[in-house]
Amino acid sequence: MTTLELDRIAGCAEPAQHAKNQQIEPLRERGQREVFCGLTGIVWLHRKIQDAFFLIVGSRTCAHLMQSAAGVMIFAEPRFATAILEERDLAGLADANEELDAVVQRLLARRTDIKTLFLVGSCPSEVIKLDLKRAAARLSAQYAPDVRILNYSGSGIETTFTQGEDACLAAIAEQSPAETSEETSLVVVGALADVVEDQFARMFEEMGVAPVRFLPARKSAEMPAIGPNTRYLLAHPYLRDTAAALEERGAQRIPAPFPLGVEGVTAWLKAAADAWGVPQQTFDDVTAAPRARGARSLERYRAALAGKRAFFFPDSQLEIPIARFLARELGMKLTEVGTPYLHRAHLSEEIEMLPDGVQLSEGQDVDKQLDRCRDLRPDITVCGLGLANPLEAEGLATKWSIELVFTPIQGYDQCADLAELFARPLLRRERLTV
Repeated sequence: MTTLELDRIAGCAEPAQHAKNQQIEPLRERGQREVFCGLTGIVWLHRKIQDAFFLIVGSRTCAHLMQSAAGVMIFAEPRFATAILEERDLAGLADANEELDAVVQRLLARRTDIKTLFLVGSCPSEVIKLDLKRAAARLSAQYAPDVRILNYSGSGIETTFTQGEDACLAAIAEQSPAETSEETSLVVVGALADVVEDQFARMFEEMGVAPVRFLPARKSAEMPAIGPNTRYLLAHPYLRDTAAALEERGAQRIPAPFPLGVEGVTAWLKAAADAWGVPQQTFDDVTAAPRARGARSLERYRAALAGKRAFFFPDSQLEIPIARFLARELGMKLTEVGTPYLHRAHLSEEIEMLPDGVQLSEGQDVDKQLDRCRDLRPDITVCGLGLANPLEAEGLATKWSIELVFTPIQGYDQCADLAELFARPLLRRERLTV
């Protein structure tokens, strides 16, 4: 087993009344899938947790995937790497655990700034049944209290790419400190860009919602304590396992739409404000200016997008809240909204806000979905990288779904950025049309 290091990557004024769409039955499909690997989550997670290191236990293919996905440079110090499983490891001719221990020892001796080390499983490590959970427990005991070592799976065998973040945060939640205070606290769950996190923290403080913590925190020592007095808000819809881990420790979810678009952000903040008993006038005073600013920022895109038809292939699990935003705040028409997994409890508020009669699909049979997309000929198709170029060659404008995860799109001041992601492909196509 060798170590290959990769470098650093270094509007709506009031929430509208919900349409009653709880009875929507999605088209459930099971067939060939087009998904991106869960290791991709390291690209944004290693930026967020500033003293963590992600050690992928995988193949050279895993290393090349991360290098290409992250767009890294060879001369920077990374905060992720790949411990490469060689042929001898895969054939069982070498003790992979002994080699992993040696790799971790060299890594921690070189990088004394590491406070949390994640051993990230991959398809190859899972195929050979390498027990990284046990390895993490063994190594964590060896290097405690200086370094905490956790494990999660980034394998793409049965998951979609955003579930890498879910698995990582679930591992953190399981090992987070127990709460010692009787005070009710709010935990915002999901990796957010620092600028977005700062905006939300400021508004919560102005409303009097406190204390507020974020999972993941920027430093390992700042991870929130979890217990029965914890209330949590999900920032992303794909954090099923993380939510389960939090609730196993007694935390309670605050039901809310997701903070995408003016309407979504307002309803998300209002759910927390109501849980803390914030007066309506205080809530309006805090949110009025950013709400108005967000609504104004969408005006320039509404003319370009209103009436345009969108088709969503299942990929990121952001499809339903983004479709809600496009339909309700920008006037787009939804031809089909596909999602890899539909967690009804977490998405119930979003489903209620979708237009009547919208076609939802859960899971994937890519050939059937391609046929439907070709028949519908939407103005823009949201899909993974593997489908985008072929569809572009057939004359369909596309939007890479992975870009919706890499780009800060939550919050009032990011509403225009989210709208622009959909307006840009259409504008580009217009300019290229002869």
